Amino acid sequence: MDDLRKRFGRLVTAHRRRHGYTQEQLAERAGVSVDTISKIEVGATGARFPMIERIASALQVDPAELFSPEVPSGALKRAKLNEITISLAVLPEKDLQWVGDLLDVALRRQQ
Repeated sequence: MDDLRKRFGRLVTAHRRRHGYTQEQLAERAGVSVDTISKIEVGATGARFPMIERIASALQVDPAELFSPEVPSGALKRAKLNEITISLAVLPEKDLQWVGDLLDVALRRQQ
C-alpha cells in the first residue's frame, strides 16, 4: 500500500508542477488543505475516491493518470482512444500482436 501511496504522491506532484501550481494553489483548486496535499505528495497519507476526483479535476487529468505514469496526460479524456483501449484489453496476446502490426503498417503509410 505504501508503494501505491508514494506513486500516487509522485504523480500528483508531477502533474502539479506540469501546471506550474504551488501546493497552495492545488489545495485551493481541489478544496483541500495544503497540509493534505503535502502529506499526499510525500506518500504519508492516502486519499479516498472523492478527494482523488477533486485533485484530478483540479489538475485537469483523468483520475487514472494519478496512479500510472504509463497513461499519457489527457489520453483518457479522449473518448475514442478510451473506447479502443477497452476493446483491445479483452484480446489474447496473439491478437494484440496482430493489431499492433496492423497499426505499425497503417501509421507508416501516414508519414
